[in-house]
Parts: sequence; structure tokens; C-alpha cells
Amino acid sequence: MPFEQHYLAGLDLRGRRVLVVGGGTVAQRRLPRLIASGAAVELVSPSVTPAVQGMVDAGELTWHQRRFQPGDVEGAWYVVACTSNVEVNTQIGDEALAQRVFCVRADIAVEGTAVTPAVGTHDGLVLGVLAGGEHRRSAAVRDGLVAALRDGRIADQALKPAGVALVGGGPGDPELITVQGKRLLAHADVVVADRLAPRELLEDLPAHVEVVDAAKIPYGRAATQEFINQTLIDRAKEGKFVVRLKGGDPYVFGRGFEELLACAEAGIPVTVVPGVTSAFGVPALAGVPVTHRGVAHEVVVVSGHVAPDDPRSLVDWSAIARLKGTVVLMMAVERAGAFAAALMEGRPASTPVAVIQEGSTASQRVFRSTLDSLAADMEKWEVRPPAIIVVGPVAGIASANS
Repeated sequence: MPFEQHYLAGLDLRGRRVLVVGGGTVAQRRLPRLIASGAAVELVSPSVTPAVQGMVDAGELTWHQRRFQPGDVEGAWYVVACTSNVEVNTQIGDEALAQRVFCVRADIAVEGTAVTPAVGTHDGLVLGVLAGGEHRRSAAVRDGLVAALRDGRIADQALKPAGVALVGGGPGDPELITVQGKRLLAHADVVVADRLAPRELLEDLPAHVEVVDAAKIPYGRAATQEFINQTLIDRAKEGKFVVRLKGGDPYVFGRGFEELLACAEAGIPVTVVPGVTSAFGVPALAGVPVTHRGVAHEVVVVSGHVAPDDPRSLVDWSAIARLKGTVVLMMAVERAGAFAAALMEGRPASTPVAVIQEGSTASQRVFRSTLDSLAADMEKWEVRPPAIIVVGPVAGIASANS
């Protein structure tokens, strides 16, 4: 096993000149972190990749469109040699050595005076791992440490959250929660969980975590919004960190902002963690793109909580019906026929429809229909909530996994 003799240090490169020679894919990988450090990056290369060109166009670095020349290293605090020519990289390294400037050789690491560790970040921490040139090993260890911190397997009590976190758990599959959401869940003292939040995530909680059932069963028993708001406030005032675990995204028909306002009025700090909304995630997993080039230039997400003719409705159904793109209906199972009729006021009766029940879960069911047949088909299929209804030409596109 190789011995790692390098001295690991953190460099303050803010405002200091850093020279990168070479504009290919290696530079493309190295540049973002250098830019993020605040370094004054100068790139020397006859050509660059499109991604690097984007960094140049955004003013994130200065590009000298030419080959490396003697004297380029002068004034640099740090140098990265990543051309595809070994001789040029050697020339850069020799010049850097003569000027006592640390230089990374991307081609032959041992020939440089500095090496780049496998770097990971977590909540303000920067982790660097060196493994004597065994890049796969250092990357694997880096990934493991970051994952352990994010999952709570390595305690980071210095950053114990406070207040309430509104966490979008995604459409149902526990693997689709965001990294931040899973990390905050690992710190929770109390979890106030929706019925549609990924249930498997609750099984991984330690025994001391209080789980509050905030289920809202369609057309059945439901926790009131007042009860939910007060629970968040009361538990947070007890000094506990509370995670409000919701299905999908908290702000997409999830009443998340109502809960934020209630907490804010009570002086409770709130962290908002967006989630994969079922409006887009569920169709994608079912092989239905909500947009597709040349097929749909718009997508509208509509709540089916009230019927089109209900005076409480805020939806301009005549305008929605005239659109040519995609309409995603949520909470629309009971009134699917009424919505189909409203849409047929401006759309052909043969418009394709896809219905996805319990999307992203092991119980997922996918059906195809048309607007004029939707009501009868859903009754025949015995579709029950939760289900997403996608209306528009994209629902008629065949795919390998549909």
C-alpha cells in the first residue's frame, strides 16, 4: 500500500492569481472549485470545452487563447498543468518549481509539487482525502464520509439544526428524497409526517424520535391544518428540532407556505427543503415526459381539489382548455370526468391521457386513455388516490418503460 507523504493544507486563494494551463475536460473538472474559492483564475489554452467557454462567458475566469509561454507562471500563487502534452506539462512544472510556486500535474501527479485531494463538502465542511495516488480509493473514502455525515451515521452535533424544517419527501420512493432532506431527517427529534410522505423513511428513525401522524385521507379522516401548525410550534418551543415530512414538494399544493407563516408568526425559524414534485416526477417514472421537443412548449399543474364549476375554483378552465401543451391534474380522481369535460371545450376528445396511480412505489399502476373515455376508464380501472392525470400529446408518446 503506497505511503501518503503529502502535507494536507487549505489554501486561501481569494483574489489571488491561479494559472490553469489546458482547457479540456480535466480543466473543466478542476475549474469550478477554484472559481468557488474566489481565486482570480487565468486560463491559458488554444481551445476550451463548451462548458469552460460558458465559464468564460459568465466572467468567472480570464481566458488567454494561446499556448503556454515562458513567463506565464510569474505572479501566480498556484498552478494547474492539465494539457494533453507531457512535455508542456513538464515545462510548466519546471517553471513553477524555479519560482517556488506549487504546481499540480494532472497527467503525472508525482511530478508535481502539489496534488489535488478527493474533495467533498457537507454543511460548511470541506473534506479532503489523499491516498498515495490511489484516486479510486481516495474518492471512495471521500464519498463514504460525506454520505455518512449526510445520513447522520457520523454525528455532527456542532451543526444541530433548530426550529422546523419543511422537507419535501418526493413522490413516494424513499430513494427520491433530497440529500439535505435525508440529512435533516436524521437530526429530527420530532417528525410530523403526511400520509403521502415516504413511509420507509420512518422505519430508519431512532426509537427516541416522536412521529406525529398528520395524515389527510381523501374523503376521510384528516388532521386539521390548525393541529399541524400548532404541533410544529409547540414541539419547536420545547427546544426540539421538528421535521415536517411531506409528500412531493412542500410548495406544490402542499400547504407548506401556510405552515411557514404560522411558524414565522410564532418566532420559529424554518428551513425549507424542496422535494421532487409528484406532478413531474411521477409521470417521468411512468415513461411520460411532461414536455418534449416539438410536442409541448408548456406544462400547467392544476389542483383538482374543487370542480370546474365550483365557485371556489381559481382556475380559468376555458384558458386551460385552449392550451396545446400538457396539463397535469393533481387530486383529481373523484372529479376526473368533470375536468375532462371542461378540457374538451377547447381540446379534441381524442386527446391522449395518462393516469398514474401510486407513482414511484411498488404499487404503481399506469393507464392510457383519452379525454372522452377518461371517466369510464377510471371507473373500470378502479383508480384510487393518489393518482396523477397527464393530459396532452405527451401522454400519447410511447417509451421503452411505459
